[in-house]
Amino acid sequence: MEPIITSKVLLATLIPMVTGALVMATGRSPNLRESCSFVGAVLTFISVLMLAPTVLAGGGYALTLVTLYPGISVSFYLDPLGLIFAGTASFLWILASIYCIGYMRGLNEHAQTRFYVCYAVSVGAAMGAAFSANLFTLYLFYEIVSIFTYPLVMHHQDKEGYAGARKYLIYLMFTSKAFLLPAMALVYVLTGTLDFNMAGIASGIFPAEADRLLVIVAYLLCLFGFAKAGIMPFHNWLPDAMVAPTPVSALLHAVVVVKVGVFSICRVMLSVFGIDLLDVTGLGMFTAYFVSFTILAASVIALTQTNLKARLAYSTVSQLSYIVLGVAMLTPHAITGGLLHIANHAFAKITLFFAAGAIYVASGKKDISELGGLGWRMPLTLIAFGLASLSMIGAPPVSGFVTKWYLALGAMDAGSLVLLVVLLASGLLNAGYFVPIFYKAFFAKPLPGDEATGSLERQPLVLLMVVPLVITGLISVLIGIWPDLFLNTIKLMVGS
Repeated sequence: MEPIITSKVLLATLIPMVTGALVMATGRSPNLRESCSFVGAVLTFISVLMLAPTVLAGGGYALTLVTLYPGISVSFYLDPLGLIFAGTASFLWILASIYCIGYMRGLNEHAQTRFYVCYAVSVGAAMGAAFSANLFTLYLFYEIVSIFTYPLVMHHQDKEGYAGARKYLIYLMFTSKAFLLPAMALVYVLTGTLDFNMAGIASGIFPAEADRLLVIVAYLLCLFGFAKAGIMPFHNWLPDAMVAPTPVSALLHAVVVVKVGVFSICRVMLSVFGIDLLDVTGLGMFTAYFVSFTILAASVIALTQTNLKARLAYSTVSQLSYIVLGVAMLTPHAITGGLLHIANHAFAKITLFFAAGAIYVASGKKDISELGGLGWRMPLTLIAFGLASLSMIGAPPVSGFVTKWYLALGAMDAGSLVLLVVLLASGLLNAGYFVPIFYKAFFAKPLPGDEATGSLERQPLVLLMVVPLVITGLISVLIGIWPDLFLNTIKLMVGS
């Protein structure tokens, strides 16, 4: 089916950008400013939703804004993969916009207008990445995400904030300039275009006569150039970025930054190289084994972290590589599991960070050792945290179980016992660093001085944080029980 040429594909990117401008204009009126943010989030989701029926029917949308050179243009295209990413991110922005009100006001944070502006523009750039029709457009929005999330990471403007933001920018900008730009040049030289192949995932854009060594070099440059994916050794920026406010951490780890990274890698693997070429060159299984190290190593490091957000950060490093692992195994089941985890991880991980932020605002606690008995004072928060933890572990009936089921099937299809063991071992490690948090909150004794009783969730600003995290936690369960919406969307791209 030929794609429909329409400017509607621009709306999901333009609405957040306009929202950022309106937030800046209304900065002196907090209520109006935050209303603009919420309305912008709702309209962005609607703009994605209204395109969904055609994509789910096997069609697509496309638009070329400007052609800079033959084969190089700023172009947009929406397909099932982009729909999953854009739909998930835009929906979560709605809940995040509510959560941010409770967090930012609850802690009386400074520079709130700047925060909301950068938040909106970052989401807009993520939408642009989701809708990108070629490597050039993807690179453009990838860099915009880096630029506008930098002020969010250094939000507190203290020594730790500046140090974390500096590392964040150096890692992401260095890798994109040192690896991605040469990769794009090499792809263009070998193919004469930077356009994605949207016709299917089997064939990429490389001609049969392309030099295999140069193809391998281009692939490796792309793999390491998208450092937002957090693959070791280019992961170290991610834990240090935890100095940012918790809504930023949620944005970094669940909605925008890291998802742009793994989405970009998946898009390049499927729409630039194609699974046939990755299979013939052995790059698929090489990538699968390579990211398996990240899955296990990051989980082991997470076990050693006592700060709640730091433990969640290393969990993110590990969980992101499930997405790449699934695609890299090159089997339909594995690719389905990997792409499904884009949404599954987003809902579970944003719940975890939302819960960490609510705990901090309500009780001032950051360290896991301080959580003794807190579950009885913040039951909704910690139960939602527990559900999201089960998703990360891969326990039924939460969404992460569906991810790992498909990944395990994919590993068996690929005939790799090693990768199957990696999946099983990582599940045990996930349990090792999540279960103690839940146990501590409900079954450990409070620290001396923390014996107070009574709910901490009834405070109005805390309630504005609890409601979104309960919703995301419940959705994480629902899409584990009824995953068909995402599965059917993925099958349009992967096949059964």
